Amino acid sequence: MTDQFYIHAKDDPVFGFAGLYDVWRNPAGTTLQTYTIITTTANDLIAPIHNRMPVILRQDDEMRWLSRDVLPADEVQRILAPYPLEGLEDYPVSERVNRTDADDEGVIEPVKGL
Repeated sequence: MTDQFYIHAKDDPVFGFAGLYDVWRNPAGTTLQTYTIITTTANDLIAPIHNRMPVILRQDDEMRWLSRDVLPADEVQRILAPYPLEGLEDYPVSERVNRTDADDEGVIEPVKGL
């Protein structure tokens, strides 16, 4: 059994994660640029792999998330919910995916025989 999986949206090769970015100055006067990816409870596809997953933004929500508007709590809760199970798929891949020198499409080829 492999511990490496290629997890992707079925209908879109590119998708966004919900994150937070800030630039601030610490008490010592150093400016820090910080970023975090927001996680949520894992959906049924991800749960066997991990207990949480990144918040994947639906295309309709991407610009709303990036807006500077204050979002109502119910909208934030909806956006930060786990991505719908039917929108994702996964399959096991080789351990090559963990090698920094492996930079080709072969790292996401399905492992045969599992």
